[in-house]
Amino acid sequence: METEATRTGVLAFRHARVLPCTGADPLDDATVVVEDGVIKDVVAGVSRVRADDTVDCRGRTLMPGLIDAHVHVCSLDVEVGREQRDYPTSLLAYAIGRVIGQTLDQGYTTVRDAGGADWGMKEAVDRGLISGPRMFVSGRPLSQTGGHGDSRSRAQDSVGCLCGAHLGMVDNIADGVDGVRRAVREQLRRGADAIKVMASGGVASPTDKLESLQYTDAELAAAVEEAAHAGTYVLAHAYSAEAIRVAVEAGVRSIEHGNFLDEPTAALMAERGTFLVPTFVAYEKLHEHGRALGFAPEKLAKLDDVLGAGLDGLQRAHDAGVRIASGSDLLGPLAVHKTRELAIKAKVLGAAETLVATTRTNAELLGISAEVGTIEPGKRADLLVVDGDPLADITVLQDLDKLSAIVKAGVFHKRALRRS
Repeated sequence: METEATRTGVLAFRHARVLPCTGADPLDDATVVVEDGVIKDVVAGVSRVRADDTVDCRGRTLMPGLIDAHVHVCSLDVEVGREQRDYPTSLLAYAIGRVIGQTLDQGYTTVRDAGGADWGMKEAVDRGLISGPRMFVSGRPLSQTGGHGDSRSRAQDSVGCLCGAHLGMVDNIADGVDGVRRAVREQLRRGADAIKVMASGGVASPTDKLESLQYTDAELAAAVEEAAHAGTYVLAHAYSAEAIRVAVEAGVRSIEHGNFLDEPTAALMAERGTFLVPTFVAYEKLHEHGRALGFAPEKLAKLDDVLGAGLDGLQRAHDAGVRIASGSDLLGPLAVHKTRELAIKAKVLGAAETLVATTRTNAELLGISAEVGTIEPGKRADLLVVDGDPLADITVLQDLDKLSAIVKAGVFHKRALRRS
């Protein structure tokens, strides 16, 4: 739970190196004033404002809270679905609540769950029943029969009976235009903020190939239309350039992963304004730990194909002017490595652009850029105080001890700094 409530008073962060993540240069020895949970002023130099609480940030960086646009808080195991089989619903709910809290502990004040989390989980955070970031959920992802979201082995004939827990990455098979429309409407009815579709093969699915195209143009267009009717959008899991192209032409808002993006498709994404959400750390950590954690051998073989391809795709996206966001996609115990994603992206984008991708651009993707993502007057006070300078060494964000303060909507979730 949040440890200190200051939302109704005036809070001043003084002597900070302010990294606004707007694309502008940092401000040194600056003061940021927060009132009623909202940033009221950003002043170069010492502000004389009277404050109920003052934080001395000397030698530290003040920056926006991080945003992760691709998490799976319900995936407690690297083998997706194993938790539904082995956990009763009650235990699964408690375990998921702990994962959600640990996400905020890592400095992520907003996340988009890209499959599994439901309305109840975000509502639990909003009501203060559990500690966690602001959440946007996409419910159960849509998959065609035999697609990336179909967890059945080749030996199984029928779709699962849901005999185990009903939380998390439960299969949601939808075929044909009418079937897709019905499935989208059902997820919207259940409180999904956006709709996730599986538009290509994937690493973690047992029977498809990475390069396979999944869903027809008409099926994808139907999903986009139904989401648009409800005032929201579709995010599409897609690896191959062809799968990305089909999804972009159907009108999806974001491409998840996109490792095999080519130059013509990157140009199309830039033209349409489609976001790219790379998720490199998932492959790195699965490669390092997957075998020991029981990740199936046939999936590890597919992992090898995507592991080295992503940075080239990211470079093509960057060169084409694609709007680059940021996700992690980590499963189970690997979720502790979320901020490692930033250091990987920085190999192509550099530290400054990576931090913008993880704050401002992610906020734009989620449609909340008027509220969060940068340090500017009028924005919600989702803030991090970091020991050190992430522009000089972005890996400082991987060390939780270096996060001196985590503030969500003007309330301290963590505070290792004394009042001044």
